[in-house]
Amino acid sequence: MKTSIIIPTLNEARYLSETLARIQELSPHEIIISDGGSNDNTLKIASKFTQNLIKGPAGRALQMNAGAQVATGDLLLFLHADSCIERASYQKMLAAMKKPEVLGGAFSLLIDSDRWALQIINQFANLRSRYLGRAYGDQAFFVKKHVFQEMRGFTDFPICEDLDFYKRLKILGPVVLLKEEVLTSPRRWINEGIWFTTIRNILIATLFELGFPPRILTKWYQIIR
Repeated sequence: MKTSIIIPTLNEARYLSETLARIQELSPHEIIISDGGSNDNTLKIASKFTQNLIKGPAGRALQMNAGAQVATGDLLLFLHADSCIERASYQKMLAAMKKPEVLGGAFSLLIDSDRWALQIINQFANLRSRYLGRAYGDQAFFVKKHVFQEMRGFTDFPICEDLDFYKRLKILGPVVLLKEEVLTSPRRWINEGIWFTTIRNILIATLFELGFPPRILTKWYQIIR
C-alpha cells in the first residue's frame, strides 16, 4: 500500500527538520508539505527532504485538502509538523489498512513530556478516544484515498475540522483506533498553560458536539486564547 504523508505547516522551522528526518526513515511513497504562508525557514528546511511542496491559504483543513489533492498514494496519513511515528507503529497502521472493510483510523496519543499533569491529560485523551470514539487531529488520522474523496475531504471549518472529519468517517464504516502511539510535542500546553489549554479545548469540543457553529467557536477561542 502506497502511503502519502501530508503535513500542514505554518512557521514550523523549529520542529520540522526532526519530524521529516524521522518520517523519511519510514520510507513512505511520498511526503507532501502543504504550507499556509510561512515566513520563517519552513520551506527551506522542507525542500531538503521532499520536492512535494504546496503553497496556499492558511487553514489546517484547506492545507490538508490541498495536500490530499496532489497525493498519488492510495493511503493518506495526516501528520502534524511537531509529531512523529515509530516504524513499528507505522507498520501496524499498514497492516490494519490492508483489511478491505477498514476505511481509516487514528493512533493513540503520546505527549512527549514527563510532567505528571501532561501524563494525566495523555491518559484522558486516549480513554476519550477509545470509549467515546472521539479522536483529534494530533492523533494522526489515516484514511484510504478513495474514502477521503468520497467524503470530500475535511470540511472548511476554522476549528474542530478534525472532530468533524473523524465523526463523518465513522459514519461511513469501520475505523481502527490503534494502541500504537504518535509522539507529539507538548508545546501548545506549555506555551498556553497546561490546565487552561485542556479546559478550553474540552469546552470548545463539547460546544461543537452540541451543534455550535465553528466560526462562532473560533471567535470565542481567539478571545479566551
